[in-house]
Amino acid sequence: MQIAIASGKGGVGKSTITASLLYLLKDEYRFVAVDADADAPNLDLLLGVEHWEGERELIGAKVARINAESCIRCGICQERCPYDCIKVIDGDYVVSELTCEGCNVCGLVCPVPGTIILEEVRSGVVRKATTKYGFPLVSAQLDVGRPNSGKLVTEEKEWAKKLMKELGLEHMIVDSAAGIGCQVIASIGGADLAILVAEPTPASLSDVQRVYRVVRHFRQPAYLVINKADINPGFTKLREWAEAEGIPILGEIPYDRAIPRSMSMLKPFVEAFPESKAADAMREIAEKVMEEILK
Repeated sequence: MQIAIASGKGGVGKSTITASLLYLLKDEYRFVAVDADADAPNLDLLLGVEHWEGERELIGAKVARINAESCIRCGICQERCPYDCIKVIDGDYVVSELTCEGCNVCGLVCPVPGTIILEEVRSGVVRKATTKYGFPLVSAQLDVGRPNSGKLVTEEKEWAKKLMKELGLEHMIVDSAAGIGCQVIASIGGADLAILVAEPTPASLSDVQRVYRVVRHFRQPAYLVINKADINPGFTKLREWAEAEGIPILGEIPYDRAIPRSMSMLKPFVEAFPESKAADAMREIAEKVMEEILK
């Protein structure tokens, strides 16, 4: 199976829960993990990755280049650039790679043909490692200011599929990014189901409802994990929404200081503090995942 874990809102504990779920499943199933947050990947930190065994570049972004020799320094490109990314440095017009979107407006308005061209540059890198727990992890890193984060996630999942065939793995578990952008769509697309993580707050409810609409677009079943379940006792709308939509609740994890402490130790909280209240709740969730989903 291919399982996507998503939240919509950042900061609700999705990656923390994912790391602990992977830790609890590692002895029962053979799987590959995918960190699909190319903007800010961090699953490798919690899973003890010390070095990357393989790396692939994704070339796809485009930036403008100005040929200083044929440039007549009329300044039209600078005036028309919608992103204000052309500056004058030492008398030459220069494009900032970090802010250029590759729209080619400058090339279209330049009066000297061939002076401004679009060149392909690296969007980011996809990499593979074996975690200290024995299962493989595929991750990605988007370069600063580059587009194509969704393509990076797609490349990650393709590499993960090849690993599944080569190593005889059963499942792919994808830790999605926050939001509902290209990365999340690429994470959820092709999955068999989604596990949504939310906390009982209005902001988290609003965002998990948005990502649930993406899940529904792909006609996938969804499950819900409520994290920090006891921080807002009077807020019942999250549970009411899940019940109204027919979304099964896999479990509720209480607020526990063991979780931030485990993150500072760079360990899943079920490993660092196995006797904590959060670890007890997480083990119950993992049992349900094994019984209701993976079997």
